[in-house]
Amino acid sequence: MSETQVPNRFSIFHHGLAKGPAYEAWREGICRGFCRLDVGPTDDNRIDCHNEFTLLHTVAIATPRGGSARFARTRALLNDGCDDLVLISATRGTVQVTQAGKAIELQRGQMCLTEMNIVGTADLTRSGSFTTTRFPRRLLLQVAPLVETQLARVLGREPALGAMIERYSVLCTELAGDLDVPGQRAAAHHLADLAGLVLGSSAETKQLSARDGVAKARLDLMKADVLKNLDNGKLTIEAIAKANALSTRQAQRLFASAGTTFSEFVLEQRLLRARRLLLHEEGAGRKVSDIAYTVGFNDLSYFHRAFRRKFGIAPAEMQMELGRRH
Repeated sequence: MSETQVPNRFSIFHHGLAKGPAYEAWREGICRGFCRLDVGPTDDNRIDCHNEFTLLHTVAIATPRGGSARFARTRALLNDGCDDLVLISATRGTVQVTQAGKAIELQRGQMCLTEMNIVGTADLTRSGSFTTTRFPRRLLLQVAPLVETQLARVLGREPALGAMIERYSVLCTELAGDLDVPGQRAAAHHLADLAGLVLGSSAETKQLSARDGVAKARLDLMKADVLKNLDNGKLTIEAIAKANALSTRQAQRLFASAGTTFSEFVLEQRLLRARRLLLHEEGAGRKVSDIAYTVGFNDLSYFHRAFRRKFGIAPAEMQMELGRRH
């Protein structure tokens, strides 16, 4: 019924009829253990839902997958006093959300902000799925004091911002198990800053755009794109900047703010990945040239010089060290 990977990332699932001990255990685990929501079916009295949770300090990300689950903040649950704000982002098809009887229909890429101290629902169906990011009300009010004027309405006039929030949420989920408490706190505040760009007034948005958290979130996304494309020997800052809706100059400034350049970051990551491959048992029988090309080097002599300069040893010698240890 449930799987636990690391303390700040776990999943709970149920596939079957909305009755019986397994369903009740899943339902109560969702309600009391984390979500503070009741859960029922949206189709044929059956639940089909696998919900992945990520905890980042005071912020919680939920990614439900499947075809039938209605998450409801019921009147009985309001007694718990939770007044968190929840940003719901449609990731596929059409998603139905309600707040105090008001229906909100979200299309892919659109968002809405709901509150936990009001009766409401969000439906996971075969035709629509979503993610939620739950923030303490106080945290969002700190970054966007007028955020409550954006409640229960369709948001998403700027698709690039919505895509950035979605991508950063995915990145946080992927890295959650590796983040210490300060890292979780920083990621939570970066997410709040990104949400503030969507939820704040024009003046607040302008102020937030200059905040350190937004810059670091954008830089994290660019670095993640680099790591996913290290094998591309023709990887350029222009391509990475374009993928993140930034100008080349903006991207250069973000890398500079971290005390490096795009080229330096790419080189370091390629060398680190090459070292991991050379030291891994699976790399023992591979040619050094094959490993160099795998991590994106087009010039073997440059790879050898850069590797020795970085690690003080030739790639082949490092590979031989692995052989001697075994």
